[in-house]
Amino acid sequence: MNDFLNQVFLDNPVRDYLILIGVLLFVSFVKRYVSKGMATILFRLVRHWSPQIEERDFINLLLRPLEYFLLLVTFMLTIDRFTFPTVLNVHVYNKATLKDITDTLLSLAFSMSIIWIMLRLIDFIALVLEKKADLTEDKTDNQFIVFFRDFFKAIVFIMGAIAFIRILFGPSLVEKIIAGLGIGAAALALAAKESIENLIGSFIIFFDKPFRVGDSVKVDSWQGTVEKIGLRSTRIRTLEKTFVTVPNKKMVDSILDNLSLRTQQRVAMRIEIGSETPADKLLKVLDDIRNLLKSNSNILPGFTVNLHDFTKDTYVVQVIFNTYIIDGTQYASLRENVNLAIIRLLAGNDVKLPTTSTNVTFGNLEI
Repeated sequence: MNDFLNQVFLDNPVRDYLILIGVLLFVSFVKRYVSKGMATILFRLVRHWSPQIEERDFINLLLRPLEYFLLLVTFMLTIDRFTFPTVLNVHVYNKATLKDITDTLLSLAFSMSIIWIMLRLIDFIALVLEKKADLTEDKTDNQFIVFFRDFFKAIVFIMGAIAFIRILFGPSLVEKIIAGLGIGAAALALAAKESIENLIGSFIIFFDKPFRVGDSVKVDSWQGTVEKIGLRSTRIRTLEKTFVTVPNKKMVDSILDNLSLRTQQRVAMRIEIGSETPADKLLKVLDDIRNLLKSNSNILPGFTVNLHDFTKDTYVVQVIFNTYIIDGTQYASLRENVNLAIIRLLAGNDVKLPTTSTNVTFGNLEI
């Protein structure tokens, strides 16, 4: 038996191969329990940050990354005692050998597992902050958390890309890239001008707060409800229920009307009355409309009702008033009630709206 275990295969004894296989099988069976135990211990350390977070949510975030990390580290520590077979250590590309390539792949896998864990930790911190933000009425905090979650994830991805370049091409290339960035910074900034402006615009939106998620806004020809504020753009659900993406630079530079912040709504009406209406009836209609508006508790004092203009066919009556009603449905109901009341007033005073008639003459006959 010892002779078999000591037998050398590919520059390594069979015993080492069996140990490697046994260790990997053992870790494969216990990795879930060990990872869950590590996640549980870590959760107890951070539980006081947010009591609303359930242990199951935290474990689900970290379980898979920890499992792969544990299995990978075990494999790397066990394989370290092996001697790379000389017969397999052939030149693959340029001066790189197969051993160099396998070492590089292991380093890349290890870096990816670290990045994966960091991304899940960012998700957990964001989850903690979202639970706290849900306790407040202001929904801007929730979008603020999503924004910075994506921002820090982007930073982790950039750091990961730099680590990959260092592993693949060595530290000298990273230094050359950094030096090249110093030389070509102006060209890079010019090429990324729009993206940088949009990123700066997103910070301005979050700190200056001209609008928030859930606000009804109007920018240029678009009007709708803000659903998301991202790193580059803002998403708006329009009145037609389309989904418009507006660059943050445009949201900052354009004249933006935040309809949700208005304290009153203004109603301007134009009523045309037939020119055959006597002056006393016209005056009576104006007084009745004023009394109507004055008796309505939803209409603010300071309204305007006057004979604004007249033509050869019509008298133009102008009605302007403000209301505290902001909700669209209640506002439409108020306008409908006022319009119906005015129609009743006109009918009660026997005042008619102008009609369009056409006279056609055939010889001496007029139709």
